[in-house]
This record gives sequence, structure tokens and C-alpha cells, in this order.
Amino acid sequence: MPPTVGVVVFPGTNCEYDVTVALKSIGADVELVWHGDCDLDALDAVVLPGGFAHGDYLRPGAIARFSPIMDAVREFADRGSPVVGICNGFQVLTEAGLLPGALQKNKRLKFVCAPTTVKVCSTDSVLTCAAGSGRELAIPVNHFSGSYVCDGATLKELQSEDRVVLRYVENPNGSIDDIAGVCNETRNVVGLMPHPERAMSALLGSCDGEVLFRSLLDAAVQPLKRGTPARASTDALTPMSRQVL
Repeated sequence: MPPTVGVVVFPGTNCEYDVTVALKSIGADVELVWHGDCDLDALDAVVLPGGFAHGDYLRPGAIARFSPIMDAVREFADRGSPVVGICNGFQVLTEAGLLPGALQKNKRLKFVCAPTTVKVCSTDSVLTCAAGSGRELAIPVNHFSGSYVCDGATLKELQSEDRVVLRYVENPNGSIDDIAGVCNETRNVVGLMPHPERAMSALLGSCDGEVLFRSLLDAAVQPLKRGTPARASTDALTPMSRQVL
């Protein structure tokens, strides 16, 4: 049986069908999961797609982290199951404490919607396990608050533990250390700003997003070897979140 991937839908999510089409094109079964639901037991992997969860009225992802589904996502991640957040989904994961750091407004306060190239920096994650280390992928970005930030200690930890999974070849938003994607300690939770679902066809300019989604399906079928559960913050706002508010 093919793996079943849940795609979480918040009010304001707008990339759920793009992700659904992308995953189905490589053989996955997909279920759309409303943010008010709280049961992910029938799923093999979960994706939080892009958009504007709850309108981003407070700060991208800050309200979405309190949706009932996020308790289920945290439990799902704690079991070692694959969780990926794309763009706004990445923001939600940082706000929920499932990934370190935060996403702030782009440099020069400019919305960025453009093709970018990212380099695979680690193949030890549920999003990159089928990709070759050092491989460059053409994947577009589409965001206003996509600049990844963290304190110095966190950055050193990410670097020393090989948890920066993707870096921009040419940084479009001012992210620290050119970071385009990071994973948690147990490598089963990954957030990235670029949109792999928009790089699944030559008609769209690139098929390079396919290797990332195939990695996710591979990890859903045969989980990576993992250690301790994913860390989760219970604070309403982390220090970094307060810093960028």
C-alpha cells in the first residue's frame, strides 16, 4: 500500500492542493486535514503547506500554533513520524517550538517571488534522504517573512549537528548562514521556505522538487533511525518570537 500523507489546512492556507497534486503524482495517498481536527493516527507523514494561516494577523504561524491539530502534530512528531513544513508551514513549526529559530521579514522588506537554487547540505533528514549531498535544486520561493534567524548558540548547534538541510546558493531574503531549511534533533521534522510542490514539472521550469517529496515518502515507509523525541516548546512565545514581533 502507498503511504498516506496528511496535508494540514488552516484558514488562509493556499497551497494544499498544489502539495496534494505533487504527492499524488509520485504515488502517495493524500488526506486533507482541517486545523480543528486532532487525530493523525491513520497517517504515515504530515505536511504543513504554504499560505497565510489565520491571516498572519499577529505574526506568521503565531495563531496557527494554537490550533487543535498542532497538539496532534507534536505527538505525531514525538513518535518519530515525518513532518514537513513548507513556507508558512515552516513558520508554524518554529512558532510551535518543533523547530528552533524564527522567520522574520525579508531584507529590504521586499516580498520575494522568484526562482531560486538551493543546495542539499545534509541527506540525513526525512526531506533529503533520497537526494545527493551537494546537489543543487531549482525550487521557487514566494514569501515576505522568510528570513531565517536564530541566536548564535542555536546556529552553532545546527551547524555542528548537520541540521541545516538546505542552503540558498544566492540568498534571496537575508536568512542567516543562507539557511533555506532545517531539521530537528531527531531529523524527522523539517521546515523549508522554498516550495517543492511548484517544482514538479518541466512545464513549471523544474522537476527538482520531486526528490524532496520522494524522500518524504521513503521516510514514511522506512523511518530513519532516530534517538530522542522531538523537542516541543510550551511557551506561548519563545524569546526569538518576541524578538521579531
